[in-house]
Amino acid sequence: MNAPRGAPLLRLVDVGVRFGAMTALRGVSLEVRRGEFIAVVGANGSGKTTLLRALHGLVPHTGRREVAPAAARQAMVFQRPFMLDLSVWHNVRLALWLAGAQVPRPERRARAERALARVGLLALRDRAARVLSGGEQQRLAFARAWALEPALLFLDEPTANLDPSAKKEIENLLASFAEEGMTLVMSTHSLGQARRLASRVVYVDQGTVRLDLPTSGFFGDAVDGRAERFLKGELSWSLD
Repeated sequence: MNAPRGAPLLRLVDVGVRFGAMTALRGVSLEVRRGEFIAVVGANGSGKTTLLRALHGLVPHTGRREVAPAAARQAMVFQRPFMLDLSVWHNVRLALWLAGAQVPRPERRARAERALARVGLLALRDRAARVLSGGEQQRLAFARAWALEPALLFLDEPTANLDPSAKKEIENLLASFAEEGMTLVMSTHSLGQARRLASRVVYVDQGTVRLDLPTSGFFGDAVDGRAERFLKGELSWSLD
């Protein structure tokens, strides 16, 4: 089921998340619309990863999480994706098997081949996934997610710890996913990456969404206060 571009896919309403005595998110209301590329930025410890996990339904929370029927199929790529002790090929095939009825069995081989070709790893299909380079492992994680044909793809710091060449490959992949109409929500420490890729920027500070603006507005003159200090590099770490 495809929603028209710009249609709401997912909404958080007054969501809060706690881990023991620590409040990770408080009073977060946020909407994700079809075709957007959202960059979630903020200082370390600000709540970016928790926000992604709340959007994807991975953490208990207060408030409401509303998912449109068109966004029932979702995937998430983590900062350090787990590689099964299997070949590149079987890492993708197992992901499709785990999807169960969402991916009919007769389609799985063709989908796996398309996914590996899409990320440039088809020639390495028989290689052990755990011996791949960091950039190749991240591309394999993208292949596993892309093969599911998700309406929403969440990405947690997808280029962290990658060298410049691998980072550029990943950014090119993400840009192409966006051009094809996929909806992406990505946390990132790189403001340059947010500027290059995103259509919208969400600034998280101390567990709260402080700003939610089109990318041009976020990097324009509409930012002040703590967000302005963050853009200047004065708020690189936050544990509050």
